[in-house]
Amino acid sequence: MAILNRADAAPENASSPVAAATPLLGRPPLDADEFRRQGRQVVDFIADYYARIDDYPVRPDDVAPGFLTGKLPETAPSTAEPDELTAALRDVRELILPGITHWQSPRHFAHFSATASNVGALGEALAAGLNINPFTWAASPAATELEVVVTDWLGKALHLPEKLLFAGGGGGTLLGTSCEAMLCTIVAARDRKLAEIGEERMGDLVVYCSDQTHFSFQKAARIAGIRRGNYREIPTCRESGFALTAKALQAAVSADEAAGRVPLFLCATVGTTPTSAVDPLRELCAAVEGRDVWVHVDAAYAGAACVCPEFRHNIAGAEAVDSFSTNPHKWLLANMDCCALWVRQPTALVAALGTESDVILKDAAVRSDTGVVDYKDWQVALSRRFRALKLWLVLRCHGIDGLRAVVRSHVCMAAALERVVRADARFEVPVPRQFALVCFRLRAAAALPGEDKLPCGDDDVTTNNELNRRLLEAVNATGRAYMSSAVVGGMYVLRCAVGNSLTEERHVQEAWNVVQEQAAAILATAATTRTAEEHAVATTMAYPIPIYL
Repeated sequence: MAILNRADAAPENASSPVAAATPLLGRPPLDADEFRRQGRQVVDFIADYYARIDDYPVRPDDVAPGFLTGKLPETAPSTAEPDELTAALRDVRELILPGITHWQSPRHFAHFSATASNVGALGEALAAGLNINPFTWAASPAATELEVVVTDWLGKALHLPEKLLFAGGGGGTLLGTSCEAMLCTIVAARDRKLAEIGEERMGDLVVYCSDQTHFSFQKAARIAGIRRGNYREIPTCRESGFALTAKALQAAVSADEAAGRVPLFLCATVGTTPTSAVDPLRELCAAVEGRDVWVHVDAAYAGAACVCPEFRHNIAGAEAVDSFSTNPHKWLLANMDCCALWVRQPTALVAALGTESDVILKDAAVRSDTGVVDYKDWQVALSRRFRALKLWLVLRCHGIDGLRAVVRSHVCMAAALERVVRADARFEVPVPRQFALVCFRLRAAAALPGEDKLPCGDDDVTTNNELNRRLLEAVNATGRAYMSSAVVGGMYVLRCAVGNSLTEERHVQEAWNVVQEQAAAILATAATTRTAEEHAVATTMAYPIPIYL
């Protein structure tokens, strides 16, 4: 097929109908020399972007839906323009970058971070360059076996129970997101349960979580066929730190059993999105013991912290769970996207998601009774990315000590932020800091000179929530910091999640300065408004409107 590489080459057999129909390419899509040249361009572009990322507003401030449509052609080009990659990168710089939210900005505190690293990005490029599809062992033996190795590496680094690792009879796999992990495990639990009680009872299956569980669990449950009315979102409270309690779970399960329904699945969370609360795994497992309820742990954010021994108490009791997932892209420098899922019984996944009709790729020389892993049978999608290569490079090049240093530095910066927030009497930290997430809010009483506290009526809660909503909008409008919000226990709080690879103490301090500046402006406006209202009331009382009889 060398003819495809030369536009000026004549077909060897011009009379051949195949040769006559073969299009001639000006340049091969894969060419080593061209790849080197273009690769340097892309690497330089990314390096320049990171060098100047602090100059960008964290969020675009002058865009509206459809803003990019009018700046790009209506159709793709028919032919490539000269030096097309240079032109495309120019468009990225001038058109794309001004319209993105910069997730790697050191001033991005709104979401749990998607930590990046040189090795993570290069590992992603290496996997893309090899461009394999390791959905069966035979399709790429080394890729499958590297995934087996690297998930056990990571599981041991997190101090997971051995029964969740290949070394202990379980096993791990790498997916894209936590929602995929939830869906795969719900389907496995569903099919295992229906095999026992009969498929006609599908409508009786019930799943459980707390009101702090990520919304993706509800999405996964719906896709798995769980009735909307059988999705139990159990309330939490401030007294329990917004963690799910065993007492509340046991009450919900017992009520369903009494009504003839079938408890199926519990999603416990280590590091909830709103406040990073930690559900007590040991107590929750004990509450459903003997009921054959599949217990899954969604530790998407905080599971990574278990590389540090001082955080491993947060997964105490994990030896009783059926599955556990965490996202190395959130804290372990693996770049987006990478979710690690471990299961105690991989056969349950294979029974629910496996297929036997892959006649094209089925390698007769590979016997299924030799312990071979076909990862397509562990997930929904048939195609797979070579995520194991990226994660393996990160673990190998940074080492566990390097990853521990990343986690500890972010936690230390968040702890320092919590201290300065508590030191400002205008603010409160209604939920103790967990890991590297600080939740705080402006006290409404601060807007009322001379008053130390407010009564706790609904109107006052609404006033306080509105005050903090305005504060968040003002902070984010500056472009100097980007935070998010959550409503827990009826309270509107601001969330500041420290965790980006480029974030330093000075960025956290600047973000807090922005909060203080905007709070002062909002409080001054509120005080002026209140003074005017009081003056109006006083004037009305001094000069009452006469009543004519």
